[in-house]
Amino acid sequence: MRKLLALAFAIASIGFVAPSASAAEPQRDRQNRQERRDDRYNERNRRYNHRALVITQSRIVRYGRRVYRETYRIRYLPNGRVQTTLISRVRIR
Repeated sequence: MRKLLALAFAIASIGFVAPSASAAEPQRDRQNRQERRDDRYNERNRRYNHRALVITQSRIVRYGRRVYRETYRIRYLPNGRVQTTLISRVRIR
């Protein structure tokens, strides 16, 4: 009787293992997609990491009674330095 009961449990456990193996397959695909996405992000990050960020900014300044609009080009370098270049100064009043 014990042998028959053990055989029944063994056959029943095989029935539970097979569906769980197929359920693990989508999880593995999801992990592979996440790894590929991370690799693409890291590659893109390495490719553009050495470039400087360049922005253009304007401001209104006063020199005595005169008012000017100054336009600057600001470069943020990868090593932390900032370069500021005056592009134009136009008198507005």
